[in-house]
Amino acid sequence: MEIEVQDTYKEQAMKQLHIDAEKIAKLIKVQMDNLTMPQCPLYEEVLDTQMYGLSREIDFAVKLGLV
Repeated sequence: MEIEVQDTYKEQAMKQLHIDAEKIAKLIKVQMDNLTMPQCPLYEEVLDTQMYGLSREIDFAVKLGLV
């Protein structure tokens, strides 16, 4: 029973990490498709913040043994 719950948590963790990574990928795609300035400081700040947040999520999931 406990193994099934752990597997469910792992699946949920991976699903959420993929969702969050997709959001970042879409942000990058929008930047590449619509803006002529590839090094916009505001864009870079938002992307850096999103990437940092995702890295913290991944670290947390690893510490819990979910990834």
